[in-house]
Amino acid sequence: MLHSKRMGFVLFLGVATLAGAQVARGQQAGKTSPIRRVVTGKDATGKAVVLIDRAAPNVVVSKERGTTSTLLWVTDATPADISGNADAADRKIGVQPPPNGTILRVIEYAPEKDIQSDTKTRIQAMKEMGLGPEGKQHDNPRHPGMHRTRTVDYALILSGEIDMLLDDSEVHLKAGDVVVQRGTNHAWVNRGNQPCKVAFILIDAKD
Repeated sequence: MLHSKRMGFVLFLGVATLAGAQVARGQQAGKTSPIRRVVTGKDATGKAVVLIDRAAPNVVVSKERGTTSTLLWVTDATPADISGNADAADRKIGVQPPPNGTILRVIEYAPEKDIQSDTKTRIQAMKEMGLGPEGKQHDNPRHPGMHRTRTVDYALILSGEIDMLLDDSEVHLKAGDVVVQRGTNHAWVNRGNQPCKVAFILIDAKD
């Protein structure tokens, strides 16, 4: 009986070690885990209930930019309409929110060293999304991911580490840090060895 317990424990350790190795390999390959999304609402009687509780399905992977973007919610106006039970993230939308609206998304950035595309390809990918920097960097950006949106962005670093580049400066960020990005040129660059996951709330703004 004791021998059986020991064998079981050894088997458990072996499986746990293998699982850990698989997770590590997945992280190194730039794979991202699904994001659980819980959305509340009201039933026919007006009682508060959970309407959605599952992995968010609206995921876009860009190998050229080394990103995995998960759209979680969109509002189309301020004040936001909270009636109805439709999934506001079940749509195609660009980076910027609708006029007077907001977007909630999580982006996972692969390590810069793992991105295979060249600078020209990465800049073109940004242009196809309608993104790019303003001013002197417009034609010769400091980094291929350099861009500017007319929004206030609340950026919450969820895991990993990342650098935020500005016109001629940068800041290093770690999990737990928060950035308030106010419509300036910037780029997100992961110079580490592990993916970095950032939650973004974009709010339509004006200069």
